[in-house]
Amino acid sequence: METLLGSIEELLDTLGRSSYEVEYHSGVLTLVLGEDGTYVINKQPPNKQIWLSSPFSGPKRYDYSEEADDWIYSRDNRSMGDLLNDELSHVLERDVDLRVTKVSEFFR
Repeated sequence: METLLGSIEELLDTLGRSSYEVEYHSGVLTLVLGEDGTYVINKQPPNKQIWLSSPFSGPKRYDYSEEADDWIYSRDNRSMGDLLNDELSHVLERDVDLRVTKVSEFFR
């Protein structure tokens, strides 16, 4: 989660919008995008899951795929990183790559 947090902090620093902020506490990452809504990403280590609530696509539960070393949403087989990159690119009107790779490291 620290990698994701660092990538988001770096992104927000480049934007310079005071209404945008990110916070990480007790396994919960909250990304506030002012009028564009709030993301909540909650780590569930015992289940090897990530729960994500998006202001655009709603709630999703991502299961860890050992084969892909990624969090995958079972209903569309899409990774959490891809969804975040696409949604944030759309709302921020710029290409976003949060560099969510080697997700198995998030469970250490």
